[in-house]
Amino acid sequence: MNVLIINGPNLNLLGVREPGIYGSRGFESYLTELRQRFNDINIDYFQSNHEGAIIDKIHEVGFSADGIVLNAGAYTHTSLAIADAISAVKTPVIEVHISNVHKREEFRHHSFLSAVCVGVICGFGLDSYRLGIESLIGINKK
Repeated sequence: MNVLIINGPNLNLLGVREPGIYGSRGFESYLTELRQRFNDINIDYFQSNHEGAIIDKIHEVGFSADGIVLNAGAYTHTSLAIADAISAVKTPVIEVHISNVHKREEFRHHSFLSAVCVGVICGFGLDSYRLGIESLIGINKK
């Protein structure tokens, strides 16, 4: 099984960015833990602060990967283009968020991506990614 985790803007700063919201752990160490936990799955990782690069990556793997776990960051609330990219591919996409976006500012309550994703996981810290991978495993077993 091949899964791609895509992180959007500012998520390269996990561990130092607003630790009260996002925690104090960097993503790279968590990614190592995920790969050890799911050692029978190939987990690739991509991060970009640029909307077009995220779209290009979805296009690149969207017909070959078994699943995408996507934290589009602020693009979740603004990007019709990323939503269109998800709609255009066959690979199932799980939308994830580290924080519970529904407990935050009003503008974070709407996602342009949710309607085109298989499901949404939010509010479980970095474990949202693990839950996303477990969801993709379940989808692929059907």
